[in-house]
Amino acid sequence: MENLLIRRLEARDADDISRIQEAITKQPVAIDYRTVVEAEARKEDRVSFVAELDGKVVGYMITYIIYGGFGLEKSAWVGLFGVDPRYMGRGIGKMLAREVFDVFRKIDVRNVFTSVKWDSTDLLSFFKSLGFRRCDFINLEKILD
Repeated sequence: MENLLIRRLEARDADDISRIQEAITKQPVAIDYRTVVEAEARKEDRVSFVAELDGKVVGYMITYIIYGGFGLEKSAWVGLFGVDPRYMGRGIGKMLAREVFDVFRKIDVRNVFTSVKWDSTDLLSFFKSLGFRRCDFINLEKILD
């Protein structure tokens, strides 16, 4: 992994992120990642990174900072995360997380959250290996007609 580069997310990464997501889910993506990634790349307070191996994007972690709300001063969410299945198990996700967490510490973000579907055992295990645990918040959902 000596050729692995962790760098800030850029607008040009949208197609690679779509490709990785399709490889993970084995179905076409329904999300317009170009819009999401371009908007995220424009934010000044963004803490989102991609992992590049030999010039090819093989992983990403997109986070969102939330300023206040629900009893917290400033917190962050890991909103989107993925590693190309051909490169899973090589520590790429942990390297992305380490970079994200280092930036969060520097800007005084102490609470980092994410949400994982209950049956996504691999993803749940990954986040637990990073030190995530159940917390005092409960995910709620409302489906709009």
